[in-house]
Amino acid sequence: MAAIPDDFTGRWEHEKTHLRKSFFRLDIAAFLICALVGLDTLGTVAAKGPQGLVWLLFLAVFFFLPYGLLAAELGSSFPFEGGPYVWTKLAFGRFAAGVNQVLYWISNPVWLGGTLTIVAVTTWEKFFFDLPGTWKYLGGAIFIWIGALAVLLAFRIGKWLPTVGAIARVVLIGTFLFSVILYGAKHGVHLHGRDFKPSYVGFVGLVPVLVYNYVGFELPSTAAEEMTAPQRDVPFAIARSGVLAVVLYGAPILGTLLVLPGRAIGSLGGFVDACKAVFTVYGGHVAANGSVTLTGAGSVMGKIAALGLIIGVLTSGITWSMGGDRAQAVACADGAGPAFLGRFSARFGTPIRVNLLSSVLSTAVMVAAFLITKGDAQKYFSAVLGLAISTTFISYMLAFPSLYVLRRRLPDVERPYRSPAVGLVAALPTFFVVFTLVQLVWPGLGVGWFGTSGDPADSLPAGFAHDRLGYLLSQLVPLALCVGLGVLFYVLGTPTRRARRAEPEPAADT
Repeated sequence: MAAIPDDFTGRWEHEKTHLRKSFFRLDIAAFLICALVGLDTLGTVAAKGPQGLVWLLFLAVFFFLPYGLLAAELGSSFPFEGGPYVWTKLAFGRFAAGVNQVLYWISNPVWLGGTLTIVAVTTWEKFFFDLPGTWKYLGGAIFIWIGALAVLLAFRIGKWLPTVGAIARVVLIGTFLFSVILYGAKHGVHLHGRDFKPSYVGFVGLVPVLVYNYVGFELPSTAAEEMTAPQRDVPFAIARSGVLAVVLYGAPILGTLLVLPGRAIGSLGGFVDACKAVFTVYGGHVAANGSVTLTGAGSVMGKIAALGLIIGVLTSGITWSMGGDRAQAVACADGAGPAFLGRFSARFGTPIRVNLLSSVLSTAVMVAAFLITKGDAQKYFSAVLGLAISTTFISYMLAFPSLYVLRRRLPDVERPYRSPAVGLVAALPTFFVVFTLVQLVWPGLGVGWFGTSGDPADSLPAGFAHDRLGYLLSQLVPLALCVGLGVLFYVLGTPTRRARRAEPEPAADT
């Protein structure tokens, strides 16, 4: 049986002694549910109409399934702390993995300070009270730093937060669907069979968000050496959480479409608005202009659901920060970044320095986005969501092909789970990632070609109508800075690489 190449630095070998095995099978499953089922983009999908459900199911088969098979093999065959950083390093080398990892890591503070914060603030304002001016910034900062403190906790404690988040998702979505049934019986629904007809325009508009909804299978593997049995538990958790994730995405999108007419669904507040509408069955009414007033039990239900939604998006951010920060700290301790950021706390077993840096970046993203967009929440949401997706997906362009490369480069490594059709399993997710990146940089590419109908300008995200250049700059400039940061991190890791432990070559067999 061939050994896995071991060229980790002495710095990482020291830091890993601070890790504790406290990550069990059910913990991994809850972690995955929290990572996979993001509540912030449900309105974005619903706003595209019923065909969103068609494309969601299409991608469940042609992206989500092979992606799950890919992550199951890599996670069980190469169970190292840092997960995708290590897989990419084994396949393509430390430099490529280091730059790749910075993109993977920095997408989390962009996402947390961007889309998650604005969804939390918007939800609070819809169900409680407005946050004008400086109060909006303060509310966003409180949201971000509650998450920061949670991420700093020892993993044996912090792992319960994704479990709480998973439960909150199931309860919130279950309550919403039950209310939809009551609402539909009383007021009727807005869907017809013809509304589900898919189109290429809908496909290019939805693929970036739908594929982004479906990523996260690799995240628990960033804490692989804190798992009690990764080779057994990773494939098991991926299989079960994957099925549940499809249901937890599709059901609230369908419910939103049933109770709100298409023109009334906004990409930012669609799911929140649908919750308000259906909770009128407990008390309240919907006015002729579409405005909703909740009273009595309806108001109480609305506030409880709002808190559940805020907890849901907060635990999404916490879960991704736990994973992304760990992988980045491993990369830094391994010489692909500054050693200062590669430290794990001896007391908590968490990378506190990276955790704090992530939270500072999240706060900066929130402040900058509000200033740049002059308080235009929809434009803020669209720009930051696009950037969070693109930074994550660039990193997947190496992480996904590593399955095929490692199968060929290290064929004799023990693989508790072996994916079938390895070339196809690696190629399909990679294709959708590349397609998504193209659509993010130039929305609507291909619309109007080969006899397809539509105007490419209509594919620009909400808030950027007739402003393709503005949207393009909002994506390319930050992406270039992120890649530059990855290269800078690698340069700053030079002293750690030079000090890599020197071990004598094993004696040749005679």
